[in-house]
Amino acid sequence: MGNAPATPAARRFPPWLLIAVGAAVIAATYLYLVVWRPESLVGGAGVGPAALIALVGYLLGSVLIIAGAMVRMPTSTVTLLPIAIAINIVAGQINNMVGLPLYLDSIGTVLVGVLAGPAAGAATGALSNVIWGISISPASLPFSTTQVVIGLLAGLFARYGWTRRILTAVIAGAVTGVAAAVVSGPISAFVFGGANASAGRSAIVAIFQALGIDTLGAAILQGLTVDPLDKAIAFLVAIVILRALPMRFSQRFPFARTHSVFSPRTRSVLRGGARPAEGEGVLASPDPRSQGAGATRGDARDADGPAEGGRS
Repeated sequence: MGNAPATPAARRFPPWLLIAVGAAVIAATYLYLVVWRPESLVGGAGVGPAALIALVGYLLGSVLIIAGAMVRMPTSTVTLLPIAIAINIVAGQINNMVGLPLYLDSIGTVLVGVLAGPAAGAATGALSNVIWGISISPASLPFSTTQVVIGLLAGLFARYGWTRRILTAVIAGAVTGVAAAVVSGPISAFVFGGANASAGRSAIVAIFQALGIDTLGAAILQGLTVDPLDKAIAFLVAIVILRALPMRFSQRFPFARTHSVFSPRTRSVLRGGARPAEGEGVLASPDPRSQGAGATRGDARDADGPAEGGRS
């Protein structure tokens, strides 16, 4: 598979540098919000220069990660991006309209992360929220950072074999949800005052605030309540979809082939590995000497004439 052509900016800056700078910008913005807690954001009012810095910092970091990841992305992955982005936006928008206390906007991100790796998953998640924010829901824009984390972790869990079984995939989703909650909490609290696009999630924040918890704490606790379940569902749905597709589909993606994201690795008998158990479907290489002996006996029978059963 070919790779997407590099842009002039990518030729000047290596992809890893763009991704590293983007991650650094996101981390600096996060620390600015959580550690410093600027006065203009305390109390949950998402106004003032600090809110603008938060919005720009998260978006800039996401854009840099997208630029770095897209440079060397295989064509097979690029063609999958529109489908994954559409899944994220449609499912997330329907969830917000219904008012469920979930998100359901990261299934496509997990799909790409599992098939194509952490960088591709991060780029897919960030692109989803940028496109969603520009076209339908502006509130989705700053949460592109959360999608970066989800795509990154989906790829890492797939790389280390957590997607080979349904149970471990669900556990990986729950762990990803915890990370997503920690990252998205400050965005919800400081940029939007704890408000959510879903009535169900906003109600959970209101409950925690009624218990005397500040806006940041309520936003993070809301995420810890909802995100693990939501991301476990996202991982489960993504893995079920991918397993239902023909194996040749996943084999189109170099990352999925290299790391055997859906089946455990097997050591080849021809390379000196352990011999597989009977019935595993791995055939040993035939012995050339036995082939030669069989051929010699067959030639001798042919020379003697037809088999006895064929005589008149």
